[in-house]
Amino acid sequence: MLLQTLSYPQVVEEICDLRWSDLSRDDLLAVSEAYYYFSVQFREAVEIACETYPGDHKLTELRDGECDTNNLSPYPGVAEPKEKMNHDEFMRRVLAMSSIDPNVRAKLKKLGAAYLAQVRQTDPATLIMSLPSYEDGGLERVFSAMLLARDWEEPSLKAFQHFLVGHVRLDSDPDAGHGALCRHLVPDDRILPLWNAFRDILVEAAPILAN
Repeated sequence: MLLQTLSYPQVVEEICDLRWSDLSRDDLLAVSEAYYYFSVQFREAVEIACETYPGDHKLTELRDGECDTNNLSPYPGVAEPKEKMNHDEFMRRVLAMSSIDPNVRAKLKKLGAAYLAQVRQTDPATLIMSLPSYEDGGLERVFSAMLLARDWEEPSLKAFQHFLVGHVRLDSDPDAGHGALCRHLVPDDRILPLWNAFRDILVEAAPILAN
C-alpha cells in the first residue's frame, strides 16, 4: 500500500524559496505587517486547541510559550524586562514603531482582514492539526528564509528580526522545542488552504517575492 504524499510541505518549500534576499526595506516592512495577521490566527488556533483539549498538558505548555509569556522580553520600545504578552501583541507593538507608508498600511490592513476572515472559516479540527505543521519545522524554515533579507536598518525591522530569531530558537530543539509539544497532532492536507493563504498574503504584501 502506497503512503499518501502530502501537498502542504510543498507550499512550505515554495515560501522558503521566495526571493527573500531581494527585498527592499519597504518590502520587508510590508512583510512584517502581513506576518502580524498570521500571528493573530496562530494564537487563535492555539487557544482553540487548549479549549478543545483542556487536559492536554503539552498543549497547555505550548500556549504558555506563545501567550502571556516573557520569552521575547525585553526589547527596547516593545517589551519591558520580564513583561509578559501574547506573541501577536509583541508584533502589534513592533508595527506601532514602523515607518511604513500609511497608504501601504491601509492596503495591508484590508489584506489582513480578508486573510483572517478566510482562516476563521476553517473548522476547529483543521486549525488544531495545523499547529505541528507550523511548530515542528515549518515556521522555523520559513523564519530562517525570511532572515535572508538584507536590510533590517529600521527600528521596527530590528524588532521583527528579534522576533524571528527568538522563534527559531523556541522551535528548533527537537525534544524540548515547541514542535515537541504538538507533534502528537498529526496534520494532513486539510491544512493546505491555511498554508496557501499564508503564502498568498506574503506575496501580496511584497510582490517582488515571487517575481
